[in-house]
Amino acid sequence: MTAPYRHRPEPFAAAVTGIGLVTAAGIGAAATWRGVSEVADAPSVLHRPELQGLPCDFMYTITGLDTRAVLGVATLRLMDRFSQLAVIAAREAVADAGLDPSVWDSGRVAVVIGSAHGGLPFYDEQHTALTERGARRVSPKLAPLTVVNGAASSVATDLGARGPSQAVSTACSSGTVAIGTAHQMLRTGACDIVVAGGAESVCSRLLIASACQLKAVSTRTDDPEAACRPFDTHRDGFVVGEGAGLLVLERPEHAAARGATVRARIAGYGASSDAYSAVAPDPDGLGIERALRTALADAGVAAADIGHVNAHGTSTVANDLIEATMLRRVLGEHPLVTSTKAMTGHTLGAAGGIETALTVLALQHQLVPPTVNLDAPDPEIPVDVVSKEARPGVFEAAVKTSLGFGGHNAALVVTRA
Repeated sequence: MTAPYRHRPEPFAAAVTGIGLVTAAGIGAAATWRGVSEVADAPSVLHRPELQGLPCDFMYTITGLDTRAVLGVATLRLMDRFSQLAVIAAREAVADAGLDPSVWDSGRVAVVIGSAHGGLPFYDEQHTALTERGARRVSPKLAPLTVVNGAASSVATDLGARGPSQAVSTACSSGTVAIGTAHQMLRTGACDIVVAGGAESVCSRLLIASACQLKAVSTRTDDPEAACRPFDTHRDGFVVGEGAGLLVLERPEHAAARGATVRARIAGYGASSDAYSAVAPDPDGLGIERALRTALADAGVAAADIGHVNAHGTSTVANDLIEATMLRRVLGEHPLVTSTKAMTGHTLGAAGGIETALTVLALQHQLVPPTVNLDAPDPEIPVDVVSKEARPGVFEAAVKTSLGFGGHNAALVVTRA
C-alpha cells in the first residue's frame, strides 16, 4: 500500500451547518433519522408498475411527497424527479443552516451534487415516444431534464447561488465524492459556502432489467421489505431506492462569523480507483483501503479514534465481504458499523450524500442506527455490525465509505463539532 500523501496538505475541517434529506425512510432530516434509527415504520418498498414482469419489480419509493405543491407546476416542468428531490433537500439544508439566500454573497456560494444516472426514466419515456410515435413526439426538453448536471443546475438556480456549480458522476460514490470536492473547494478558499451531496431517482425499466441480468439486485419479490439485508448470510443483491441528501458546508471562519450552529465537521477526504473492473470491486479491497487511509491522513485522525462507520454495505455478496474485511484491516474491530441502505434502499449516486448526513446525525446523537433485516449475520464478516436496534456509543469521529461501479472509491472522515 503506497503512502496516501507525498506532501500532506494542512488540516482543514469544513463546518456542517445544514442537512436536507428526502428518502423512503422519511421526508426531511428529522423524519429520515427517526426512520433509520428507531425503525418505527417500515420503509415504502413498493412493487412498481413500470417494472412489472422483471425479476425485480420493486424499489424503495418516497411516498407522501406532493412535489407539485412544494415546487409548483411551472417548476416541475423544467426538472426531472432527481432534480426535484435535490431542490427540496437543498431548501431544507439551507433553512436548517439559518441562511437567507436573499442576502448572502451569492458569488461565494457553490453547489456540487452527485448523480449516477441523471434523468434516466425520462430517457425511457422519450425512447418509447420515438419508437412508437415518431421523432416529432420527442420532447425538446430531453437534454436539460436528463443530463447529470440537472440537479446542480436546478439547485443553483433555485437558491440563486452564483459560485461554481458542478456535477459529479462516479457511479455509487457520486454523493461522497461531491462532498469531498466541496471540502477541497472550501479549503482552497474558492467559496465560503457549498451545498453538496447527491440525488437520484431511477425507476427505469431498462436499468433494472440490466441490473437483474448482472445479478446485482435482489429478486425477493415475495418479501420486498426484507430483500435488502446487508452483511446477512442470505443477502442476494441490493434494492434500488430514490432520494436526495444534501449538506451545507462552510469555511469554519465563515460559520463562526455569523454564529452558525455547527452540527459536525468534514475533516478528511480520500478517493481512489481500483483500476480493476467495470462492475466488480477489487477482491482485495485495496482501492477502498487507499481512499480510507488517505481520508484518515487528510484529517490527521488515527484509526483508533474512529468509533463508527456508515458502510457502503450494498447487500451484495462480494461488496459486503470485501468492504468489511478492509474495514477490519484498517480500523480494527472496535468501530460500530452499520448500513442504512435497508431503510433507504441503494440510492446509487445519492447514497453518499444521504449516508454522510446520517453519519453527521449519528455523531450528534451518539447513536448508531441498526442494519435492518440482519437476521443471520454472515460469520465471514469480521466487524461489529449493529443490528436490530440502534446502539449508543461514545465516539468523536466517524467514517463514511463508498464504492462505485468502475472502481470509484471514496471515504470521508466526519468529526464532532
